Amino acid sequence: MQRTRSVDSIQFLPFLTTDVNNLGWLSYGVLKGDGTLIIVNTVGAVLQTLYILVYLHYSPQKHAVLLQTAALLGVLLLGYGYFWLLVPDLEARLQQLGLFCSVFTISMYLSPLADLAKIIKTKSTQRLSFSLTVATFLSSSSWSIYGVRLGDPYITVPNLPGILTSLVRLGLFCKYPPEHDRKYRLLQT
Repeated sequence: MQRTRSVDSIQFLPFLTTDVNNLGWLSYGVLKGDGTLIIVNTVGAVLQTLYILVYLHYSPQKHAVLLQTAALLGVLLLGYGYFWLLVPDLEARLQQLGLFCSVFTISMYLSPLADLAKIIKTKSTQRLSFSLTVATFLSSSSWSIYGVRLGDPYITVPNLPGILTSLVRLGLFCKYPPEHDRKYRLLQT
């Protein structure tokens, strides 16, 4: 974004869902007393918030970006209010928060596929980041293994779609490699 001073080929939804995902898992980690979840998701939330701010800075559609951000933060705040004020039992809160975080994790992993039809129609993977796809595959695999190690299905299960969607995106890169992408070649010349 900073190099091109543009957000034309970058999707906003993955940044937003990942930030909400980090904030949710941070709460789950605090409630569970899991230092790994706390540290990783604190760093993740800070980085995603910075990405959102940079995206907002370069976006010509600031109003739409702010509305999406406000809507998702509103959902997050309602969730926090529900869990911390209306669910007094710690174990029930942990279970329900785990389910809430699982739904956001799945939405985060599915959000890059929002442009799937456009990618197939144009036969171009320009809107996908290869490095992000690989990072998502490694991250979701690591979290799935960590969840299995802890015996925590709320960590294990929602990361499985991350593995699957990463494999789908890697398949798209194989089918529509960037060197065959006319727009990519034009940028390289």
